[in-house]
Parts: sequence; C-alpha cells; structure tokens
Amino acid sequence: MSALSFSITPNPNPVSPETREERLKNLGFGRLFTEHMVQIRYVEGVGWHDARVEPYQSISLDPAASVFHYGQAIFEGFKAFSQEGGGVATFRPDANARRFQSSAERLAMPSLPEDVFVQAADLLIQQDQHWVPRRDGESLYLRPLMIATEAALGVRPAREYLFLLIASPSGAYFPKGVRPVSVWISKNYVRAAPGGTGDTKCAGNYAASLVAQRQANLAGCDQVVWLDAVKRTDVEEMGGMNLFFVYGSGKSARLVTPRLTGSLLPGITRDSLLTLAADLGYATEEGTITVDDWRRGVDRGEITEVFACGTAAVITPVGEVKSDSGSFLIHGGETGPIAAELRQRLLDIQYGRRPDEHGWVHRVI
Repeated sequence: MSALSFSITPNPNPVSPETREERLKNLGFGRLFTEHMVQIRYVEGVGWHDARVEPYQSISLDPAASVFHYGQAIFEGFKAFSQEGGGVATFRPDANARRFQSSAERLAMPSLPEDVFVQAADLLIQQDQHWVPRRDGESLYLRPLMIATEAALGVRPAREYLFLLIASPSGAYFPKGVRPVSVWISKNYVRAAPGGTGDTKCAGNYAASLVAQRQANLAGCDQVVWLDAVKRTDVEEMGGMNLFFVYGSGKSARLVTPRLTGSLLPGITRDSLLTLAADLGYATEEGTITVDDWRRGVDRGEITEVFACGTAAVITPVGEVKSDSGSFLIHGGETGPIAAELRQRLLDIQYGRRPDEHGWVHRVI
C-alpha cells in the first residue's frame, strides 16, 4: 500500500437511510453526490501530503490560481459496482491510475502514485458504501481530478496542486437509456491535433468540444463525431467516446476501431472490448476508417453495426449519421446484436455475474 496516511473525518450530519434511498431513486448521470470526498495536496519540494477523506464540501481557491489562467486540470472516470454475491468492486482502477499519470505528465503536473490513486478510491467507497446503487444498470461513478492551485501568473508549471476525488451514484449516461443515437460529423471543428492533448483527459479538450456538440444538437443529433485534424477525412471519436465498426455478421464478423494516433483517447472500455470481442471469437482490428468508407460500407451492407464505448455509457449504438452532405441509417436505426452481446458480457463481469478471467475487477468491500 501507499506510504501516504489518510485521515478520515466522517460527515457529522449524515443523511438518513430513508432520505438516501429516496435520492437513489430515478438516478440520472452526475447530478447526485455522496457525503464524502478525498483531498490530497502537493507542493514542490514536499511531494504529496495531507491526504484526507472528509465531508463533501466546497473548496476555496485564490483568483490567481494557475488552473484559472493556464488550464492545468486533468480528470478520470471509473465505476464501482454492487456485486452479484454482495460487496462492491471497481473495474480496472489501475488502468485509470496509469492514464491519470500520463495526462499529468503531458500537462507538466506531478504524478500521483498508482497505489495512492487506488487507495483513495477504496477509502471513499468504504466510507460511502451505502451510496452504491444496487439496481442493474446503475453504479457509483468516481471522478478523480487534479488542478494547479499555486497563486502565480507566470507562464510555467505550477508548484502546488490539489487532487480531489468525488463520487456520484449514477444511472444511464444518456437520458433516454440504451438506444441508438444520432451523430453529426463535424467538419468545422476538430477535437485534437497531432502533438496535442488528444490522448489525455485534460479539461481543455472538453471545453473546446462544446461548440461542436452544440452544432450537433442544433442539427437534431445527440452527439458529434470528430475527424482527424489534418485531412478532415478519418473518423476518430464520438464526443468523448471511442468508436467501433462491425463488418459482416455472426461469428465471422470483424470489429474495427480507429487506431490510436496520439490524437485519440486510449479508452479503457475500448481496450476491454477488444479483449472481450476476441474472447467471443470475433476478429478485431485497429485501423483507419474514413467518412467515405463508413457511408460506402453501410450502403453495400458491409458495415452492419457501429457503436461507441466509454466508461460512463458503456456501449452506445449509433443509429443515424448526419452531415452537411446528407444522412444515412445503420442497422435500420436499431441496436445490433454484436453491440448488445458485448455490452452484456462487459456488464456481467463488472457486476460479478460472470467470472473475471482478466483480473480487471478490484474488490473493495
């Protein structure tokens, strides 16, 4: 375990069991938060210190804090699941810890040790275990983040940082549940460029995506699809999620996902699905798919399904594609069988309904 020692301060005004159960009804995504949080501070020359599990509360920052001016802010997202036989487990927290370290390195921020990251989550879950939803399709979403807190206006890496971890009991990411979404292919904006921060979970990536998401919404679509920054032809991601294209059907189907070029986020769900698809006997491939390949493949019946994947939404089928040159449907606008099969296989592992053959499930309680 970590060399850091955490102090634990229980909330002096705990929510009653009756109030908690009422709040856990009809969960959306990211609107409800548990009673505790984690804070760990970093100061250059001192390192990580003052690790605390404490009541959920507001934080105070100096107006000159570097995060406000130069955007040193990163985050992660992973889940804790009630297990079939009782208890609670998280899914691949070590992978999230390593990606958090990678994001920190790219933004010239200090690296939080992997064991500290996992321990912080374990302690928060143990403190707020009664907030872990127990209904199928629900989970406790964990949001670790790090921001630069030094009050200084010089353009340089900050010397002080704050790591925070909060938890949110959550249901479906998309309000209408698991159903195919419509997507808008963005040609005016790009999410990331070679040499940029596309493969990190930094806050600026998401701020820059909002105008294109609004454009998609105005076109009547749920999500935006990003193209490469250079040619504006290669499909990269859907919103903040990775994409999969299914060629063919049945056990001879082949799953293709855009290769990681440095401008795509290396999704942990993406990586898990590549493994699970192979377990199920499907051929998998990381390659390049253009918008023309996509439309032509659908027209010819070669591409039979398309789905996006990510921690929050798990798997979300793509049913309709729109752009300024027209629109087309995929699989008749309905969820395809391979997307449904993979989604169920992944959830069964996460909820402890199926043996974990890959060592992904981390038992907390």
